[in-house]
Amino acid sequence: MSTATMSPPPGLVDNQSEDNNSSADRAILSHIRNIAIIAHVDHGKTTLVDGFLKQTGVFRDNQEVVDCVMDSNDLERERGITILAKNTAVTYKDYLINIVDTPGHADFGGEVERILGMVDGALLIVDAGEGPMPQTRFVLRKALERGLRPIVVINKIDRPNIDPHIAVDKVFDLFVELGADEHQLDFPYVFASGVKGISSLTLEEEGKDLRPLLDLILSHCPPPTGDPSQPLQMQISILDYSDYLGRIGIGRIYNGKIRDNEQVLLLKEDGQQVKGKITKLYSFQGLKRLEVQEALAGQIVAIAGFANANVGDTVASTDQATELPRIRVDEPTMKMAFLVNDSPFAGQEGKFVTSRQVRERLWRELETNVSLRVEETDSTDTFMVSGRGELHLGILIETMRREGYEFAASRPEVIVREIEGKSCEPFERLLIDVPEDYLGNVMQELGPRKAELQNMHIDRTQALLEFVVPTRGLMGFRSEFLRLTKGNGVMNHAFLEYRPWSGDIQQQRNGVLVAWEEGEATAYALLGAEDRGVFFISPGTRVYGGMIIGENSRQQDMDINVCKMKKMSNIRSSTSDVLVTLQAPIEMGLERCLEYIQSDELVEVTPKSIRMRKRVLPRR
Repeated sequence: MSTATMSPPPGLVDNQSEDNNSSADRAILSHIRNIAIIAHVDHGKTTLVDGFLKQTGVFRDNQEVVDCVMDSNDLERERGITILAKNTAVTYKDYLINIVDTPGHADFGGEVERILGMVDGALLIVDAGEGPMPQTRFVLRKALERGLRPIVVINKIDRPNIDPHIAVDKVFDLFVELGADEHQLDFPYVFASGVKGISSLTLEEEGKDLRPLLDLILSHCPPPTGDPSQPLQMQISILDYSDYLGRIGIGRIYNGKIRDNEQVLLLKEDGQQVKGKITKLYSFQGLKRLEVQEALAGQIVAIAGFANANVGDTVASTDQATELPRIRVDEPTMKMAFLVNDSPFAGQEGKFVTSRQVRERLWRELETNVSLRVEETDSTDTFMVSGRGELHLGILIETMRREGYEFAASRPEVIVREIEGKSCEPFERLLIDVPEDYLGNVMQELGPRKAELQNMHIDRTQALLEFVVPTRGLMGFRSEFLRLTKGNGVMNHAFLEYRPWSGDIQQQRNGVLVAWEEGEATAYALLGAEDRGVFFISPGTRVYGGMIIGENSRQQDMDINVCKMKKMSNIRSSTSDVLVTLQAPIEMGLERCLEYIQSDELVEVTPKSIRMRKRVLPRR
């Protein structure tokens, strides 16, 4: 659908319109609903939005549409998670419903917190089989603190051997645990299947489409409050960037009206008032941005014209500038160093390799990623980057790698804070679902990591464990957990709070095998060194001195030569034609490498390769 043929949705007025009286504006306000979709990772938020878009006529009947159309980022599609908050709008029964799809992972909590300030209601999506999960707790707490009254959607009711009513009871218990008031506890719920695009108010009633859920949104979610006759007040909650328009601020208009080419004030956090002009004004219709001339209070719009706009800033009238309460985003809990790559293979695979290019990219990321912090260090080649967790930082590294950047990254470290004179570190709530046979191994592994068992429930052959554990204790645990449970366990964790330092946590890893010289690994050399440990590389892999190529079977590091060739002679051997059979190397992805390395090691990241190496390389 082209923007040229689209008519403005309810809530948006063309400059040529004569009827701008207060009663008409309030009638328009009553036909707007602003709602956020919140849930745990992989509980079906984005798939449900697909259903809304298809059933409200955003797509043509014969239009080919990809699944999870809101996940526009390549990484989002590959991992099946939402990373960036995105908004869309659908028209249903003459109502404009602004829908914001939020991330489900706690590492992207900065996105969630900003969004909840833009909306008046929320859809809480819960998997009918799994029930509430740790990230469900995280996003729900934020919604309840905002005073929202969520609509609960029990999703994936088409899964076999489940009882959705149990999920409803678990959600009620979670509401009570999080301190919901009596109005919030009286939440409406609906049963749905996002994949099939159906919903119903009872399990006995067979759903045909998503109309019951859309009707519930119209009846339960309140219309936005605001007075179009008051001076302009708009708060920026999401940042976007355009090569043509520069920084774009997306947010909700709380009072007044905003017009294209209007002179306004931008109220900054430090009290500065920046005067500027709205160069472009957009509303949302489906997946498109629709250029409009004027928008009213209660509407979610995008504006261009302020290069230094930031999340939480207020756009106000030049006549009466009143700042809205600022959005508070939780501070980062983890940091790591980004360094210019200085390995022997530096510059061979990357397009952007200098400190200036890496610095520019990190500063550009700050334009839209409000949970991120970047600090320059004493070294011009090193930058300290802080984020909300390993996944948050790992996504940034992977994004830069795909854009052609080459650099090195250090082991993530927790950010220690001084609270009431005590050194405090971040703690997380860890939820583990594991077969009972592996219960002892998992608990034995978590003991040295300072984990405290809070709750344990055994249902038939499955055990559900709840721990509180320092963030430090979870570093490197995921890969160990998969090994202990042979891939049968599920773990989820979310940031809980800062608590006093819990003491030293012993090293959980053996030493490493380090390449002795530069060259190409040979099957002959790897076969001769198999008794030393396990390898991360295969024959033909290029290596250099100081590169980590495997894990030693002992505690100390060991240098080995994996480039050694078999000496040729003119004496025939009876075993010369025997094929060499090697153990399969361990696959080490980016997140696993970041978890694996120690403080004296780095991960070398290039568009084509991910290598681990010693921080100080040998000189030969």
